[in-house]
Amino acid sequence: MNLQEAELVYPFADALPDPGRKREVAPGVYWIRKPLPFALDHINLWLLRDHHDGRDGWTVIDCGIASDTTRGLWEQVIANELEGLPIVRILCTHYHPDHLGNASWLQRQMPADRLPPLWITLGEYAMGRVMHAALQGTDGPEIVVHYTSNGLTDEAYLASMSQRTGYYARLVPDVPLTYHRIAAGQTIAIGENHWTIIPGFGHSPEHAALYSERANILISGDMLLPRISTNVSVHAMEPEANPVQQFLDSIRRFQPLPEDVLVLPSHGKPFRRAHRRVEQLLEHHDARLGEVLAYCASPRTAADIVPIMFRRPLDTHQLFFAFGEALAHLHALWYAGSLRRERDAGGVFRFEAV
Repeated sequence: MNLQEAELVYPFADALPDPGRKREVAPGVYWIRKPLPFALDHINLWLLRDHHDGRDGWTVIDCGIASDTTRGLWEQVIANELEGLPIVRILCTHYHPDHLGNASWLQRQMPADRLPPLWITLGEYAMGRVMHAALQGTDGPEIVVHYTSNGLTDEAYLASMSQRTGYYARLVPDVPLTYHRIAAGQTIAIGENHWTIIPGFGHSPEHAALYSERANILISGDMLLPRISTNVSVHAMEPEANPVQQFLDSIRRFQPLPEDVLVLPSHGKPFRRAHRRVEQLLEHHDARLGEVLAYCASPRTAADIVPIMFRRPLDTHQLFFAFGEALAHLHALWYAGSLRRERDAGGVFRFEAV
């Protein structure tokens, strides 16, 4: 356990649920955990007892990626853990594959005449549909200019990104054709509790965390994680974005919650002391921004910043996120007026301290 983790409280310690089983974390609220084939090797999903549309059953929060392994584990959960009741609603915090990937598949596991609706924000649903369609600019050769214009020259990586077509659609092979829109500030009744939507930006377009005052629980999705800082990246589709500032503004929305709120994150273990975790993340990004600003005493590209922020070897998957995050920190300082950005004769953006 690192020093930051030691400042948090883990009420369930290391007692993780088996991948095909559920574990109760509060009355009517259950934790299930699925593997991921990445360096971040798991995702937490949540089952909430519910009564919706005239039926007793379950609301599922987030779905895991569409893989044979994950679906096999879901089949175990459906057969053994739902107490003979159906899934009556699927709620996804955001569009990323480990959250939305099995939404359509889970719908099809229920009776055809009563498919559970997908509840999601407009921004996340729309982005999921766009990414699934793999429109120009989201995948493949078109995005290479995004990397080269920000200083990346690694030919192997650029070739890998150029050939990476349909990546999202492999992990999210179907997106439901209809959805039920949720939005910031809305309160949703799920079982015995009412949950208020707390919006988040920077990590994804319109992330939805859920807070129940009665249960004193925050289902934080990817916006508040105990061990790692949520990825905040500038992507090719929105090359002028400022996601770091959006993320920092968003996590401050958790500060009014009770200090002892039980946080159910998408990665890592459930924890308490959300206030301190928000402070840690604000301190972390402030330190990173300071490092980047100091390094930009002379003109730097995003590619120059990657080894300053990430001092370990990175595979292609990790470099995708690291590069986006390095550029995001440059943009935060640029928008704040601490850096200026100029494009050189070769079309490469360079940032320098003002």
